[in-house]
Amino acid sequence: MRVSRRALLGAGLGLAGGAVLGTAGCADDPAGQTARVFRSDRPLPERFVVPLTTPPVKRPTARDGTATRYTVVQRPAQVEILPGVLTDVWGYDGLFPGPTLRARRGERVVVTHHNDLPVPTVVHLHGGHTPAASDGFPTDLVLPAGPAATSRTGHGGMPHGAGDVRRGTREHVYPGDQPAATLWYHDHRMDFTAPQVWRGLAGFHLVSDDVEDALPLPHGERDVPLMIMDRSFGADGELRYPSLDASLAGPPGVSADHTSGVLGDVLLVNGRPWPVLAVAAARYRLRLLNASNARRYDLALDPVPPQGPAFVQVASDGGLLAAPVAHDHVPLAPAERYEVLVDFGAYPVGTEVTLTNALGTGPTDAVMRFRVVRRAREDSTVPARLAAVPTLRPRRDAPRRTWRFARGRTGTGHWLINDALFDPARTDATVRLGDIEVWRFASDLHHPVHVHLAPFQVLSRGGRDPGAFDVGWKDTLDLRPGEHADVAVRFPAHPGRYLVHCHNLEHEDMGMMATFATVA
Repeated sequence: MRVSRRALLGAGLGLAGGAVLGTAGCADDPAGQTARVFRSDRPLPERFVVPLTTPPVKRPTARDGTATRYTVVQRPAQVEILPGVLTDVWGYDGLFPGPTLRARRGERVVVTHHNDLPVPTVVHLHGGHTPAASDGFPTDLVLPAGPAATSRTGHGGMPHGAGDVRRGTREHVYPGDQPAATLWYHDHRMDFTAPQVWRGLAGFHLVSDDVEDALPLPHGERDVPLMIMDRSFGADGELRYPSLDASLAGPPGVSADHTSGVLGDVLLVNGRPWPVLAVAAARYRLRLLNASNARRYDLALDPVPPQGPAFVQVASDGGLLAAPVAHDHVPLAPAERYEVLVDFGAYPVGTEVTLTNALGTGPTDAVMRFRVVRRAREDSTVPARLAAVPTLRPRRDAPRRTWRFARGRTGTGHWLINDALFDPARTDATVRLGDIEVWRFASDLHHPVHVHLAPFQVLSRGGRDPGAFDVGWKDTLDLRPGEHADVAVRFPAHPGRYLVHCHNLEHEDMGMMATFATVA
């Protein structure tokens, strides 16, 4: 049954509450998710058979005295995700996930995106310190270069003039004024982010710098980016998603029983189902990225290492920590990144080590497997200090703002911030560049809160000290049901319009975004 967006919005509390209760009853996933499973129509592939691959590193199209330049084409393609089956995707350069871009601090990068898809797109560099014109505001569309399935921009049929709309091509400028970090780029089209990312529009963007280079961390083949996501598949092997309009040209939104968020039942890492990576008995750096629409993970190793911690965290969303932090598990909400060291040298050669997921059951209780296949010389160490991380210290009279993330309780919206549905013509806050502000995020259910432009530091959760996973620079913070957190945030550069929003992509598409403006 198809349901109109107006009907979905009008349902408000009833739909959201029903979806959450339904999730708790799903055999595939217990509590810990604000979302529901959308099951595949075909038998799931065997786990721990397919080798892990890593996305190719993109080569520049040009380097001149002002910038390193790349050209990326967004286009349909067929790729092998499930063994022996071709699946239609929408990919950057036709890849799933897209190519990895690498840059250095201070390097000005210009990426020209061409849209050869049948619908409008928007590109956002998640975690980037990016000028507003290149940040990917949801109405700054790139229309298809060729015939389009529609001229609609979404969100109530808003006219093209509502944003900075281009035909076919847009140039994104990234100044590189930020430290080494694991960033990623993905689609951000208003009302359609969730299905367009689901179809493949995501890729890594890795920034390095001299501070990182000077550390004795694992490098080369022992520095492994892991993009974790979940998807569902039809009987024919095609990606399956509960859109109201599968063409993404008509009404936005999902079926009524998935408005709380969509979970797939196949776990992918770098686009491969439950893959296997052969590793040496040595220390590895794993760049963990949760690129799922709504699924949260709680990652651990099985078996646990015979000695030492399972994970040593060296970086968070915004870059290196001041010092390493040991963990026996790592919770990972949508869009969060953790860089962790795993010492496979602690295991005997021949050991199989599974990356498990405590928030999944059945096929989703594990993500991938490592096979320790050979001895190797250890060429890395865990330094006692990593990077100089300045502490943001708000003044007593610092500006304070509250952003309340909650399901809609009226007929005006479904997922709201401060009781309001996203309106791209409205500015919800104006902040002065260079000021340190205290922002409180408050949540009714699970909401991973993302702030564009600049990272923040967590001051407290529920009036208590930050948690063990709140260290360092964050740009996405996982809020639990009924929780609030205070963060210190400063925007040192780039005036313009930016977003704070929930990174459960179905929540985002159904209005859980707000605009803030930065001014000099």
